[in-house]
Amino acid sequence: MPRCIAAIALAIGLALPSHLRGAEPVRVVVDTSAQVLHVLRGAERLRTFDDIAIGRNGTTADKRAGDGRTPIGQYRVLAIRESTRFHRFVWLSYPTAVEARRAHARGDLPVAARRAIEHADDGGRPPPQDTALGGYIGIHGVGAGDPAVHEDFNWTEGCVALTDAQIDALLRHITVGTAVEIR
Repeated sequence: MPRCIAAIALAIGLALPSHLRGAEPVRVVVDTSAQVLHVLRGAERLRTFDDIAIGRNGTTADKRAGDGRTPIGQYRVLAIRESTRFHRFVWLSYPTAVEARRAHARGDLPVAARRAIEHADDGGRPPPQDTALGGYIGIHGVGAGDPAVHEDFNWTEGCVALTDAQIDALLRHITVGTAVEIR
């Protein structure tokens, strides 16, 4: 069916939407060491946001609830919400099955919790947010917080923070399902 639509659009000179042109999807890459967030389509950089903030205690591949660290890994956007506290909140698919298996192998996560996270991940549903791995990891604005603190410190409980203007600009590029890599 898309071939038929593409042929008709070409015949009458219309521009094709990106999903019919075979364009690569938009993805987000958070470089925690450089403290920047990139919006990419393939190798093309669509937008870069500087001076982001991460967890107050840095990053980790093995996050635990309440550790104040930003998890490193591959996620996807689960939801985009208005937030009184953070202006906007882009909820990510943390924890993933990969993190659950690693935590279970270390003895930090019971088998039932590991399986629940794996089933959610396999089904594209939100994972449990109340396990030993923590949850509610996302990308958000400063909101009710202090913009001066954002400028000078990593201050989040494990999320990635942008200014309110930056999060609004980011939302023009992403949707539910967008891939997000935090490294």
